[in-house]
Amino acid sequence: MLKATKKNFSYTKCMKEELPSYDFMDINTLPSKCLIRFTDKTFALSKWVSPKRTRSYPYSRVYDTFNANASKIVTVIPLIKDEGINGDMDYLQWDTISLMSLLNVYVIIAFYDSAKSHSHKKNKITKQEFNNKYIAEQLKYLSNYHQSALHFNLNQLESSNLLSLVNFAKTAYNDIATRLQCKMHGSKNIDNFANKILQNKESFMNFSRDKAQKAQNREILTTQPKEYIGIGQKTKIMIENYLGGQYFFTVDDVFLRGDTLHLCESKHSKNAFLPSSDDIKDGLLKLMLYNNIDSLQDYKKFKPILRLTSSLLKDCIKLPSDNLESFLQNNAFTKTQSKILQVLNIESKINNFEIWINDEL
Repeated sequence: MLKATKKNFSYTKCMKEELPSYDFMDINTLPSKCLIRFTDKTFALSKWVSPKRTRSYPYSRVYDTFNANASKIVTVIPLIKDEGINGDMDYLQWDTISLMSLLNVYVIIAFYDSAKSHSHKKNKITKQEFNNKYIAEQLKYLSNYHQSALHFNLNQLESSNLLSLVNFAKTAYNDIATRLQCKMHGSKNIDNFANKILQNKESFMNFSRDKAQKAQNREILTTQPKEYIGIGQKTKIMIENYLGGQYFFTVDDVFLRGDTLHLCESKHSKNAFLPSSDDIKDGLLKLMLYNNIDSLQDYKKFKPILRLTSSLLKDCIKLPSDNLESFLQNNAFTKTQSKILQVLNIESKINNFEIWINDEL
């Protein structure tokens, strides 16, 4: 396992998306990423559809809220999502809060209290909605909060706060089950989850850290469909912040070239010349973290890389590059893809990391 330290966070985002702006009324009527006006503050807000980060690109939406003209970056994540006995049941993990804290994103841990029956699957629910009143209360608290996201997020994980959320979620899902005549995974599953995380903050950290490490061990043996791994190996990395907190992640590709260790986040496309913009932003969010590592145990030199590969593209280039325009002219990229590469060329140069397009050398 690699061991790294991080003290500060700094990143200049160039791949920007104009966020729509709204007065906050109901969290459920807002898009998945936007600016909200709440009292006299403006927040850059994103929403997760599940505690599981592999559902619908939450990292991409969080990335889009960076560098917005807002007082704070806020993301809303459900503590638990039960889709019914014939659907999935997901729980919030410590590593999710860890990453958001390291990136100075304020997390509002929320709960669903409304849903509809699935159109053709019995004992499965869909279109779940957050309890709006609770989120409004948290936004009000954030409006006058002056400490870091790390402190706010740790406070969210205090046992008393988690207990309230667990009880809210359990009651809500019992009501949903009764109202929709749907069989859920059940309160016992929620109770088991609660017993593992509610003893104290450290118990939640240890429980989630254990699950994260087990997930890493499984992930190291697995190539994800959108990753094209072939130049290094998946490796676990533990990042320690200035307060001594330890956070576990998996780097897609790690390889040594000369005296420089390369930390590579990989994204792949089978049917296009580039991975989707959501895939790219997902990778960039991890690069934000790796790019802010101050030291890496046993390695004096290390380099973060975003590697974008395609089954269709035969040419290759490394960004930043002075020859990008020639590369674009020699390949049949769409206008959107060309614009993305031009922006990535600037972003990689400003932040001092590399982007490898189909490069395996």
